This record gives sequence, C-alpha cells and structure tokens, in this order.
Amino acid sequence: MTPKAPSSAPPRFTLAELAERSGGRTEGDVGFVLSGVAGLSEAGPHDVTFVEGARQIPAAAAGCAGGIFLPADLDLPGRNLIRVDNPRFAFAETLALFHPASHPPAGVHPSAVVEPGASVDPTASVAAFCFVGAGARIDAGAVLCPFVYIGPDAVIGTETLLHPGAIVRERVTLGARVIVHSGAVIGSDGFGYVHDKGGHRKIPQVGTVEIGDDVEIGAGTTVDRATTGATRIGRGTKIDNLVQIGHNAAIGEHVIVVSQVGISGSVSVGDGAVLGGQVGVADHADIGPGARIGARAGVMKHVEPGATVSGFGPQLHRDFLKSQAIFEQLPHLRRRLADVEKRLAAAEAAAGIPNEQGR
Repeated sequence: MTPKAPSSAPPRFTLAELAERSGGRTEGDVGFVLSGVAGLSEAGPHDVTFVEGARQIPAAAAGCAGGIFLPADLDLPGRNLIRVDNPRFAFAETLALFHPASHPPAGVHPSAVVEPGASVDPTASVAAFCFVGAGARIDAGAVLCPFVYIGPDAVIGTETLLHPGAIVRERVTLGARVIVHSGAVIGSDGFGYVHDKGGHRKIPQVGTVEIGDDVEIGAGTTVDRATTGATRIGRGTKIDNLVQIGHNAAIGEHVIVVSQVGISGSVSVGDGAVLGGQVGVADHADIGPGARIGARAGVMKHVEPGATVSGFGPQLHRDFLKSQAIFEQLPHLRRRLADVEKRLAAAEAAAGIPNEQGR
C-alpha cells in the first residue's frame, strides 16, 4: 500500500490487459479499450462488468457493457468476454485498478505530533494533525490519515491504513495490511466493574488488543482491551460498522461480523464463523468454527462448529423457520380452535355428556 499521488489521466485498459491481470481468457476484440467499471445494470459501452449466474444472462445480453467477466460454463455470443473462475473476485480487483487508492505522501506532516521515543518508518505516511505517542512504532508503508491517534507503545504494522479519526490506544498491536475506518476505537477500556457497598467500582483494564494481518474494522466499531492479557482478532477477519467487541474476546481467522453485532467479554468465535447483523453474544459463549448466526439472534451458550442457528436461544435455523411459520398461523389456528371447542360442547350437550365445567 505504497502512497500514490493522484493521477490526472483516467486509467484505460484493453480487454487483453484486463484478462492478463485477472488470469482470464479473452473472447472477442482483445484490443477493445475499457475506461470504467460498473455493475451490470449501469454498465456503459466502455465499462467492464461481471456475470455470475445464468439468471443474469438476459440482462447482460440486453445491456451494452464493453466487456464482461464470465464463468466458463455460461455463454454470451457476440460480446467481449473475459473467462474467469470467479467473476466477482475479478470485478473487485478491476475496481481497484480503475480507482487506485490515493494517500498522503510518505513522511510526517508538519502539523502532526510524534512524541520522543516513537519511530516512524521513512516510507510511512503520518498526515496532518495526527498524534503518535511515545514508544509507538509505525512500520513501512503504513498510512495514518488526518486526525488519527496512536497511543504510547502501540504498533502499527506494514502497509496498515488508518482512516481519518481512527483511534488506536496505548500498547495495542495492529498487524500488516490492517484497515481501520473512521471513528473506530481499538483498545478502549473493557466494561469491567465490581459491586461494592452499593456502588460499582471500576476494575482496571490493564491488558491490550492484538489484531492479526489483513483484518478490516468498520467505522464506529469498538474493540475493548482485555482486563489482563489480550483481546484478539485473527488474520483475515472482516468487521462491519458499529460493532462492539468486549474485553478478552478471542475472534478467530477469516470471521465475518456484520453491523451492530455485540460480542460480550471472554467470548470465543471460531475460524470462519459468520455473525449476521445485530447478533448479541452473551459473555463466555463459545461459537464454533464455521458456525453461521442469523441476524438478530441471541447467543447465550455454545454453538456447535458448522451449525446454522437463528432466533433467541438460538435454535437450529431450520427449526426456527418452522417455528416462525407456525407463529404466523396462530391467529387462524386460534379461530379454528374456538370453533372446534364450540362444536365439541354442542355435541357433548346433545349426547348428555357433562361439559368440562360440570366434571
């Protein structure tokens, strides 16, 4: 993520050049020049787009995209194609080609404050009004956008990017190529108190946070430092906006955490798990590797590896869907039950059988 100066000329690539960069195979006019990237519905005659499945073929055929990333098992006659195994991935990489990131130049801006004892690699960028505390280390190619705060003895890894207003507190470690979006706070105090004589006494939070390589943390997200030891987030994990991760939590590798999830203290989340929006996880719960938690579920206990669960409890997703289907029928079922009770009472009366109240 070496800082790049913005270019005045918009990028342009031939179909062959995009195929080479994406590892794909061309069909059509290999010299056709593409000057933009767009979704299928808005792609113009000089844009490249992508198609993943057969359902998108009619829209692609009716559209006017200049180039299309297409899997090998689909056909689109008469169009400029780049055959790839994963069209969405190729599309994402091409977006980066046409819209290269623009970061402040390497060096420390005159308005930034770097306290004595801090080290900033010459290839790193510390933009205007940043603060880097004593003993902190900013590694090669790291980018601190304006108004970033780095606490004392924190470590910012190689090519890590902190967007404006991100806060990394004291003694926190961020790995390589981490992205932290605006307003995120890494290393805030854990929510720890002990009740004493009618009040709540704060438990000092003296631990830290350790973030692995290639993690992305969304805007407004908070990751609390451990009471003792470390709150850990594993390599490749992606965390959406407005997520709360409590003290001493251990989040595995390549986990997906969607917006507004709340993870309590000492929770363990296994590698590859997915937590949908607004999921709440109680303290000390254990979510197994590969588990999938449906949106707004409340996790109070262990979730088995690979399980897909939903609802409060939660329960297996298929059972939750059955329960929801029954729940939606309750008004109709109530009316049917009342009708059955009336007919039963009438039949009992006709047969001289005492009713329930008379038994």
